[in-house]
Amino acid sequence: MTQTFSSIGQQLADTLNRDCHCISVDRDALRDSLKAHLRVSGLPEQLLDEHAHLFADSPVFLWRGHIRHMEKVINAVEFVTQNNSYRDAVLAATPASERLDFGPRGVFFGYDFHLGADGPRLIEINTNAGGALLNLYLAAAQQACCAEVTKIIGGNVEFAAIENELIAMFKDEWQSQRPNQSLRTVAIVDNEPSKQFLYAEFLLFQSLFERHGISAIIADPKEFAIEEGGLFVGEQQIDLVYNRLTDFYLQSPDSACLPEAYQQGTAVFTPSPNLYALYADKRNLTLLSDEKRLQAFGVHASTIATLAEFVPRTVLVTQENADQLWKDRKQLFFKPASGYGSRGAYRGAKLTKRVWKNIVSADYVAQAIVAPSERHLIINGEERSLKLDIRCVTYNGKIQLLSARLYQGQTTNLRTEGGGLATVFSTPKGVCC
Repeated sequence: MTQTFSSIGQQLADTLNRDCHCISVDRDALRDSLKAHLRVSGLPEQLLDEHAHLFADSPVFLWRGHIRHMEKVINAVEFVTQNNSYRDAVLAATPASERLDFGPRGVFFGYDFHLGADGPRLIEINTNAGGALLNLYLAAAQQACCAEVTKIIGGNVEFAAIENELIAMFKDEWQSQRPNQSLRTVAIVDNEPSKQFLYAEFLLFQSLFERHGISAIIADPKEFAIEEGGLFVGEQQIDLVYNRLTDFYLQSPDSACLPEAYQQGTAVFTPSPNLYALYADKRNLTLLSDEKRLQAFGVHASTIATLAEFVPRTVLVTQENADQLWKDRKQLFFKPASGYGSRGAYRGAKLTKRVWKNIVSADYVAQAIVAPSERHLIINGEERSLKLDIRCVTYNGKIQLLSARLYQGQTTNLRTEGGGLATVFSTPKGVCC
């Protein structure tokens, strides 16, 4: 039975999201903080001007009860991904080479939720979630108008402690495959990285690694070569690949020698194609939301109950169910199985016959719509309502960071005036039930 969430804490979060305009981003402080860490890496000074809608001006408020339920969902997913029957079913649909598991758990997983009328609902999982480091800088630049509000947002972000935690995470990834060896070099990899929308974050990571004594380069897949049993970029041998590619299975010709380096264990990859297959392929949502399949896998009843409540029903789009899905389209959202960044995703109510024909002939899933909640803001002197998604950034099943994205339109876009990445503040500990 669906649980109805009602508490003082939830009401406070809803009220703050509707009425609070007391906290804003100190743009000068944000700019200065970025410059201080990226002077050597060459961050363009005009970053905040070129990406004017990358950072939202206001935070989002979240009831702690919702956070507890998000943790419960994440734990349930973790339990299922360790189930051998589930793993066999998922990996059977992937290339044999991508079934290799060398031990790393995968950095910066992103569990994305909408806050529906009955609480949080998991809409998708990402294994190469971007924006986490940018969000940390954003959180440090929040400013309140008075001492009372400061009590809600807490003290300043402690960069040193957070940096140490992130470096420890990458070292854990390395040592899970290379025990008792020191991590010396990291390559941050994406196609044409300097042209990527979040290139600034690559520079932030490069600076972070180098401040902790780890050599770091930013590279395109075509720059790699395998020589004498090692993975190289130029003269630099690479220990660990921080994988930001959206070629999740490393199947593109542009990925060059990276598939061989992964399959042979020449370098450590995080996140890996294997982890994408287990967690982030959107076809997995059809299993995570299917009680009968989970029962057949032998998943514990309590885990199944959690997933049934918090994961919207999702099905594969096939020729056989196409007519019924078209009839039900206004209650559905359609996503490509291996899509990313909302590319190729469609709200059913907006579909044309031409697009629908393409969807049916491609590899898509249909997910029951959970309307996002909203944040009310004052933008250019006018009150506006922006939609919001909540992202739980995790490592090894534990939440590291909560963030939000504010937007208008069908999907998140980081191009909405007043929207963008947003800091999340939870309601005070004493106000939770």
